[in-house]
Formats: sequence, C-alpha cells, structure tokens
Amino acid sequence: MPFRGQPDQLLPNAAPAEPEAGRRSFLTRGGAGIAVALAAGTGSAWAAGPSGADANQVKLPLIQDPNTEQKEETPDANLPPDARIGYAIVGLGRLSLNQILPALAQCKYSKVAALVSGDREKARRVARQYGIADADIHDYQDFERLADNPRVHVVYIVLPNGMHKAFTLRAAKIGKHVLCEKPMANNAADCEAMVEAMKRANRKLMIAYRSQYEPMDRMVAKMVKEKKLGTLREFIAGNSQNVGDPSQWRLKKALAGGGAMPDIGLYCLNAARFLSNEEPMEVVATVHRPQGDPRFAEVEESVHFILRFPSGLTATCMSSYASHESRFFRLQGAQGWVEMDPAFGYNGLRLRHGMLVDGKSATTEVQIDPQNQFAREIDHMSVCVKDDLVPHTPGEEGLQDQRIIDAIYESARTGRAVKLAQPDAPTRGPEPQEETF
Repeated sequence: MPFRGQPDQLLPNAAPAEPEAGRRSFLTRGGAGIAVALAAGTGSAWAAGPSGADANQVKLPLIQDPNTEQKEETPDANLPPDARIGYAIVGLGRLSLNQILPALAQCKYSKVAALVSGDREKARRVARQYGIADADIHDYQDFERLADNPRVHVVYIVLPNGMHKAFTLRAAKIGKHVLCEKPMANNAADCEAMVEAMKRANRKLMIAYRSQYEPMDRMVAKMVKEKKLGTLREFIAGNSQNVGDPSQWRLKKALAGGGAMPDIGLYCLNAARFLSNEEPMEVVATVHRPQGDPRFAEVEESVHFILRFPSGLTATCMSSYASHESRFFRLQGAQGWVEMDPAFGYNGLRLRHGMLVDGKSATTEVQIDPQNQFAREIDHMSVCVKDDLVPHTPGEEGLQDQRIIDAIYESARTGRAVKLAQPDAPTRGPEPQEETF
C-alpha cells in the first residue's frame, strides 16, 4: 500500500512513482462509451458462462449511461491559474511527492501555492520543480504565516495521523480550509475537536477518501442505489501488505494510533459503509500482535472484524501488516455480485460483475481509462470552496469511521460484540457532480 508522509526530516528521498498499469483485455471504446465484455478467464471477447457450455453464452450490450461514462473535456473546462484554488501542502513525504503534487499539475480548478516542511532543503528542491517562490516555503513552526498568503485557500495535511488534529486546529485559527488525509485522527475525541474547530471558524473540512471519487467505486455505489444487485447480503474485503522497517512512524502508536486497522483496514471499513449506503449497528473484532516481532511492539499486526447492518447485510473484513500485498472487495446481493480485485490502489483497478441475463449466469468485466484519483478529490474540494458547497466526504465522515475503529478495538479488548449508535445526521455531503472533476 502507499506511504504517506513521515515527519520530513526522517524521510528518505522520494520513491519512484508506481508504474502505470497496462491496458487489460475486455475493453472496447466507442465515443465516450465504456464497453463491457464477458470475462471467463479466456482471451476471447465473448466467453461462456460459468459452466462453459454453449447454451450459457450471453452477449451483453455496451453500457450507455451518461452519468457513469467518461466525458470529453474541452480546453475551457479548466480555470486559468490565477482563478484556481491554492493549496499549501503540509508534509513532503512520499505521498505528497509521488502522488499529490503531480496530481495538482493535472487538476482543473486547483494549484499548489505553498509548501510546509521540516526539511527546508528538500522543500526548496521541490519548490523549484513546481515553480514555488522561496517566500512560500514554511516550516512547521511558522505555519501561521500562511494567514498572510492570499494565494493559499486550502491546507492539505499530509502528516502522520497523530499530527492531524494539531494542524487542523492551527489552520482553523488562521482561517484556512482543510483537506486532511485519512485516517482523520487517532481517536473519535480528536476528530470531534477538528470538526468543531472548523465549524467555529466557518471553514470547510474534507477528509481525503479518494476511493469515493474513483470512477469504478462510484459505479459500484450507483449499481447498489439502482438495485442492480438486489438486496445486499454480504460484503467481504481484505487489505494487506508486508511492512518491513520497524522504525517507520506507522508502527509508532503515538503517531499512527494503531497498526493495520487505521492505516489499511480503514479502506475496507469505509468501502462497506460507502458502497452499501448503510451504517453498521454492531461490530465484533479480534486483533493479533505477535510476540518477539520488533515491528509490532506498539501496534497490532492484523485485525479481523465483522460489521452487522440494519438491513441484514454483514461485512467481513481483514487487514494485515505481515501478509503479501493483497487488496480486494466483493459485494454480494440477491440478484448479483460485484467485486474489485485489485481494489483501493492508485491504478490498475479491476471491476467484475456477476448477474443473471435471460435466466443465465453471466460475468462482465469493466475497464475504464485510468483517472487520477487525487486530482479528482482535490478538484472536488476546490469546487466546494469556490461555490460554497459541503464536501462529499466532510469531517463527519472521518469521525464516523473513527468511532467504529474505536469500537473495533474495544471489541477486540473485551472479546464481546459492541453496539454502534446510528449517526444523528448523514455523515456524507451531497454526491459530487461528475462534470466538476
């Protein structure tokens, strides 16, 4: 899984960006349409159903849905540089260097306006690359100088989890909007303080749940809302990686809040909530921390948890810091299923859908041209600032996830199921308009 910024003075040079995934089979593009072909593990465009018998061969039409198809962009869709929303990037770790800053160069409504780093020499090298003046480079101690920079509208916090609260509160005091990496903080109390501080300052707070802005994930959520899967029965998800260096901040409880759960298990948790459009009412969980492994002296190696939803849907999820990299989910309903494997990554995502067509079982694979998830979520925040809209993933969304994470740890500690209160209000803002991306 990707790395977010460590405190800058502890970071090595930026790792090379992940290679762009190659084009897969089962893709045909016609105009702005997305072609879907049956995928049965063969190289042919139209393949047999699960049994392989000729009688089960089913040809599916192209998807022709203007709300999910990619739209052709025109030059005037982009704002001129002087009209764009300016971002101060706080923390120049790998995520900022390899993903966020390059994404800003692809944005239509956003631009980088300042850098905040504990390593001034690194910041100067980065600033030269992106045309940022020395006057717009700050260290953590003089962060408040951003108040005097009218080109900075939003502070993007890309720091260890345990530092999110402090910098959000500092941003609120100087009147800047905040886009904060996930997880939002180390506990629900810190999240609540962040939400309240931004409300008092009348500034916007958005949590960077990039998967909620990714086209394939959004397509799955739309299928669920349109009852394409029927009544939802089960969600299954996993997110694992084998963490090496015991000294990295992710393995320090004060900075990370926990181990595999808040860092990568969060993807499974948030996907279960976002895709089902339901809130869980109960959780039961276990965590494992092996003896003698220096990586897990402070945090858990792995977590397994089961969420139960009011509709009867269950979500069975796991994440591990000591397993080979694996990222997937599968959502099963009475009339069909959908899965992404791999899921949660920056690129190379794969979406498959199983259903009945004319009484026969069919499986389709959907491929969409890669889109920069970071650019999409950053531009959404910019539109919200420009047009005074509530972000789709506001602070309340991060708070709800953290409340459930706190309950997961309580269940693991007590060995009992923990009841979850339903939120008093929706945790998500309005659906973003696709044409704003």
